[in-house]
Amino acid sequence: MDGPLVPLGEIVATHGLAGWLRLHLLNPRSETLSAGVEVWLELAGARSNYRIETAQPHGKQLLIKLRGIDHIDPARSCIGAKLLVEESALAVLESGEYYQYQVIGFEVLDTCGNKIGRLVSTWSTPGGELYVVEGLTREHLIPAVKEIVEKVDFIEKKIVINPPEGLLDL
Repeated sequence: MDGPLVPLGEIVATHGLAGWLRLHLLNPRSETLSAGVEVWLELAGARSNYRIETAQPHGKQLLIKLRGIDHIDPARSCIGAKLLVEESALAVLESGEYYQYQVIGFEVLDTCGNKIGRLVSTWSTPGGELYVVEGLTREHLIPAVKEIVEKVDFIEKKIVINPPEGLLDL
């Protein structure tokens, strides 16, 4: 392993008897995982290294076959594991674009400088990505769209949003 590892999803189930795994992707539109890609499974603090033999879409999930997992029994032991790849395996983004994992932990403020909370995760929905922001008293779901997200500051680790009236009351 040469660089930092990035989570792409979680193994949620087995599929069939031949060791196939069902993967819930953090970003359903991710195209990083394909045959030959090196991955790590992390479960209970332990990491194991594998190579993808085959990957294919399965509804909203991805079915993957990992080299060395050829039966349902070892596949079952992977359920709950986070699937990680080296950061260098991710596609290079256009200027102004970023991966969701890069903004986790950022402070979220409104345009007046009022603290909304801290971004704790993202949620992919059919309508688009949502930022899950943990406030002092409640959790906020903020659409991750340019009409609301005004600025992402990687140096100060802050996101400035301009929420429409009532969004933070939902």
